[in-house]
Amino acid sequence: MPLLQYQPLSHCHDSSKFQRLNKHLSPIAALITLSISFPITAAQSPLMLAKSLPNDRLNPAYYSDDNQIHDTFTVADYLVSEKLDGIRAYWNGQQLLTKTGNIIHAPSWFYANFPATPLDGELWIERGQFQALTRIVLDSEPNNEAWRSVNYMVFDLPHNNAPFSDRYQQLQTLIQQQRDQNNQPLNHLQWVEHKSLDNLAILEQWLDIVSSHNGEGLMLHHKSNNYTAGRTEHLLKLKNHQDAEAVIIGYEEGNGKYQGMMGSVWVRTATNDTFKIGSGFNDQQRQVPPAIGSTIQYRYNGYTNNGIPRFARFIRVRNNPDS
Repeated sequence: MPLLQYQPLSHCHDSSKFQRLNKHLSPIAALITLSISFPITAAQSPLMLAKSLPNDRLNPAYYSDDNQIHDTFTVADYLVSEKLDGIRAYWNGQQLLTKTGNIIHAPSWFYANFPATPLDGELWIERGQFQALTRIVLDSEPNNEAWRSVNYMVFDLPHNNAPFSDRYQQLQTLIQQQRDQNNQPLNHLQWVEHKSLDNLAILEQWLDIVSSHNGEGLMLHHKSNNYTAGRTEHLLKLKNHQDAEAVIIGYEEGNGKYQGMMGSVWVRTATNDTFKIGSGFNDQQRQVPPAIGSTIQYRYNGYTNNGIPRFARFIRVRNNPDS
């Protein structure tokens, strides 16, 4: 089918009013298009970022025993935790900031009894509640009652020079010491539990359990790693799927039960690849689809022989770089 520019059905009930969209972007222009969706408004926080550990690296063909992938990855060298589908938050000792350095407008009671020590973690509700979390956390006018469902899940001490295995122990002690005005523990301030695993089979089993319960995946943090800003190979994220972003450039009308609605969206990535995504949308999103030019996050499982993401499905609209 041709690439189409679609109008919401509330304004367009005639499929003849769909318009073709054939504009081609250079690779640089495509990258700019993806970038300008998120204007930079503050200096980025000095956070440590993870690299991906491809799931196929856990295939037995890649490792020589039950603990080591050749000489590059030994699971016992890492502390492992669940990867939370939350919003990254940096506590600088006075206020909460997003990963891009923007202030998070939390109610004062939420952070009033946080320590003066800088913390790195994620604001989180529970699995599958990312959209609800985004509405709460990124609102410039905090809703007190809504914030009571939010937890600050801390996983590191960014200004501590000790190796991660020691930082993790110090982090637990620090969180346990925090009390409210009634000398009660801060239930919304928690540390992310990490475990030391003996072999890859247990790692794979845990990944499968988390994924089957709609979890994001796992994080692996090398025990001897020092906290450094930027992406590091000593902090790894492991998923059963891959996530990426692209800009919507057009639509195709649906068939069957989706007749008269959006059937799929055409997207363009930062590398100028174009393809369509037809799954992951609910009926409301098909009736009033995300706008042309908006950035979406999609999930996929590897690539086709032509280099196109396999089984691509819509996850969410990225309204800003902190969501």
